[in-house]
Amino acid sequence: MKKLKNEKELLKKAIETGMKYAEARGVAKFEATDSAKDKIEYIYKLLVHDKLIQALPIDQVSQVTMKHKLAIWASKL
Repeated sequence: MKKLKNEKELLKKAIETGMKYAEARGVAKFEATDSAKDKIEYIYKLLVHDKLIQALPIDQVSQVTMKHKLAIWASKL
């Protein structure tokens, strides 16, 4: 897994965009007390379910790989 140049900024963008997407679909309502970890996991699973990103192999799913996958998705927006 090759780290992106500005992965932190892209992850922030992915979380913001993913939250808006989930709320616009009416499938989630995020609270201020929700942790970033929970948001990342939910957004990743939603995007995989909607076939907007390709799922990671089961043995490779972790917080780090989900963050990376979301950052890649945000870089293509």
